[in-house]
Amino acid sequence: MVPQEIQQFSEVRAKARAYFCYLLQRSVPNYLPEPSLDVIVRGLKNIEKEIPNVEALYVLDAKGVQVIPNISKNPNYRIGKGVNRSSRAFYYRVAREKKCILTNPYPSVLSNELVVTAAYPVYDAHKKLRYIVCIDIRLQDLLSIAQSTSLESVFHYVSKISYTLFSLALFFIAFLLFFHGMESVFAHGLSIEKLAIKQMFEATILITLSLAIFDLVKTIFEEEVLGHHMGKNKDIHRTMIRFLGSIVIALSIEALMLVFKFAIMSPDKIKYAVLLIGGVAMLLFGLAFYLKSTESREKGGE
Repeated sequence: MVPQEIQQFSEVRAKARAYFCYLLQRSVPNYLPEPSLDVIVRGLKNIEKEIPNVEALYVLDAKGVQVIPNISKNPNYRIGKGVNRSSRAFYYRVAREKKCILTNPYPSVLSNELVVTAAYPVYDAHKKLRYIVCIDIRLQDLLSIAQSTSLESVFHYVSKISYTLFSLALFFIAFLLFFHGMESVFAHGLSIEKLAIKQMFEATILITLSLAIFDLVKTIFEEEVLGHHMGKNKDIHRTMIRFLGSIVIALSIEALMLVFKFAIMSPDKIKYAVLLIGGVAMLLFGLAFYLKSTESREKGGE
């Protein structure tokens, strides 16, 4: 899925840029009295051997005109000499920043797939820009190169399985709470007139807690298993509000039940209901503070 690949790219971008810039700096001499195009081409061919799945490697002059055909394993891609690429964003970035850069993913004119370009400026001894060396690689291939070490990959895989199991366990608990909540409502079948107030309160609490746990399961599964957590602070913020709100509602109903119960049966224990109400009030205060602080941070970041 393309959006997920772009999400993964944002995670590994720094690592990928460091890797490609290292390859280019190691293979392409810089700041020589007279940079040699032949030496640059030999360096690119060495990179091609090291990374056989690159889409194309090529060289631009200082004006952005490609001076060699693409170096590629695919014979159909060995074109491009004489093409003016000065309108490309990476050309301006390299010329302005004067360092190796890695672009955002964009559609390739060769394969119509998403690619990224690593571009590296080559200067002469007088620090005059002479060439720009470029590597185009498909986004999927870059992500496979930038994968973590085998130990980290195993840990990541085990972590996903663990979160999946925890999600299933919590989902089962949410289902049981919902089931028992509905059971309290229909304890007397369709004879609603026999339904006691206590049963209605219990059903409300159970179903509310079921909803809160389901929201938690949904967040854990999306973030830790499906990997949709990057760049979704607003969604996490919304989930936190729903979760805390459900807990506050459930506790408020429980406190109300205790007030009625202790007022009728055990007046001496009503202080416990009051303490619970105080705890609910503190939770509401904390939730209000969370909402206010989050709103202030969002306004400050605009």
